Amino acid sequence: MKRAAKQANRLDATFQTLATRNEKALIAYVMAGDPSLLETYRIVLALAAAGADIVELGVPFSDPVADGPIIQQAAERALKQGTSLADILVMVATIRRDGVALPIVLMTYCNPVYAFGVERFFQEAEQAGVDGVIVPDLPLEEAKGFCPPRSRRSLPLIFLVAPTTPPDRMAAIVAASSGFIYYVSLTGITGASLTNRAAVTTRIRELKSMTTLPVAAGFGIATPDDAQAVAQAADGIIVGSALVSIIASASSDHTWLERLQATVAALKQAIRLPDQGQLPPAPL
Repeated sequence: MKRAAKQANRLDATFQTLATRNEKALIAYVMAGDPSLLETYRIVLALAAAGADIVELGVPFSDPVADGPIIQQAAERALKQGTSLADILVMVATIRRDGVALPIVLMTYCNPVYAFGVERFFQEAEQAGVDGVIVPDLPLEEAKGFCPPRSRRSLPLIFLVAPTTPPDRMAAIVAASSGFIYYVSLTGITGASLTNRAAVTTRIRELKSMTTLPVAAGFGIATPDDAQAVAQAADGIIVGSALVSIIASASSDHTWLERLQATVAALKQAIRLPDQGQLPPAPL
């Protein structure tokens, strides 16, 4: 039986609006605090202006098991800047205060949340204006003990489905999820190449048959061609390493922000239908 999303928030509104335009979401991942939190603030605004529909902010952690070298190095740079989870929440609150309305999702590991305090994290993240949380090292079986029950939490908890996830476990993940389902496009870490697009789209369609929640695909999607191919089945495309690698050049290339925006604009254009033309990005 399909399970529908229950709460109306910025994530829901964005996916619903895009669906009415027969358009897919571009979810842009960046590491908070790389090269600094002030620059992350500027990056979020630049991503929105370039056409990103949702921003996924990574919380830097010293042992990011799901991430490849590009994002690991970004986390190291952010940690050297002293970036903390509390600082990131303050930055998100500032972004909201300044009128930026696009959805913001945090991608964090369990450890920073435990250190911060689980109840406190969910309360303050929601108050700051966070729209969802992804915790890649949180097993489904431990989720109930990790976070407040839905009766006391409206912040969506977004689970991941891997290529190797069996159908019965996929169904259990769907039942526990809110916001959207994160489909991991390949077996491995972020930054690897996407080699079998047809298998990815087949798997996404299988997952979509089990839920009315949007399904967004990430890992290995780096080029407009990748994005266009996977968007044939997915409701959203998540791009991280390709963007983080541009941000990594900030200290040596004064054009990095313009290149970042150009990359995002090209990715977004690739997942629009040909007859839609060049649509302007949503206002901040």
